[in-house]
Amino acid sequence: MRTMKRTRDELATFLRSRRERLSPNDVGLPSGGRRRTPGLRREEVAALAGVGLTWYTWLEQGRDIGVSATFLDNLAKVLQLDAAERRHLFLLAHERPPTEPGKTWCVVPALIRRLMDDLAPHPAYVLNLRWDVLAYNHTANQLFHFKQHPSERRNLLRMLFTDPAMRELLIDWEIEAPRILSSFRRDYARSNQETVIKELVDELKKISPDFNTWWKQHDVHAPCNGTRYLQIDGERTTFEHTSLIIDADRHLRLVVYAQSETATQKSPQ
Repeated sequence: MRTMKRTRDELATFLRSRRERLSPNDVGLPSGGRRRTPGLRREEVAALAGVGLTWYTWLEQGRDIGVSATFLDNLAKVLQLDAAERRHLFLLAHERPPTEPGKTWCVVPALIRRLMDDLAPHPAYVLNLRWDVLAYNHTANQLFHFKQHPSERRNLLRMLFTDPAMRELLIDWEIEAPRILSSFRRDYARSNQETVIKELVDELKKISPDFNTWWKQHDVHAPCNGTRYLQIDGERTTFEHTSLIIDADRHLRLVVYAQSETATQKSPQ
């Protein structure tokens, strides 16, 4: 059972500070004349959040009461929290933040693009929670041919199950593809499944029998880090790969491949 014992004081202070920085005009309420305390009153926040005053007071006092992710999300909107503040609220209340719809497509920071260029000759690309490929360096494009796919359909999971070139590139595709899919399932579990991530899964279930079969197995493996074998110019080439979180709030991560020092081998004809 979750408890807010450890964070109740910080939660109380945080909620109070965010309530006090808002004026009635900020939330579309009449000012009501002079106020003895700054910001909104507790009863105003409670009404806007759709809960009783006593219950909200208990939350602001950090009492051990149950709170749902839906309520916390609504409260974050009432208090006009930004992404970082919203995440902080969820963590203080010991809840996992759901994915924010509309954050799937976002601008990759220029510094990350510079970093990817500096990583060359190592292939590097940026994925979001849905596994859309948001940015990549020249070496990654040479290896995975990202540019051949329109930006709105440049998705690593879709490429894995619908692109013949990806199937040919990935040695032991029948073994590796379900492992990669099981790694994606962890991200799917983190998401708000009423968003475009569910649309992607539904689409692939219809057009890929392999995806449909493996998705029903509910396998979950460790993160996609380790060794991968790719067929390049008829040779079996060994790559080590890892992913680095670059923006936790937007679920962005940088994936980097580095060719292993082991010699490449000719693939059997």
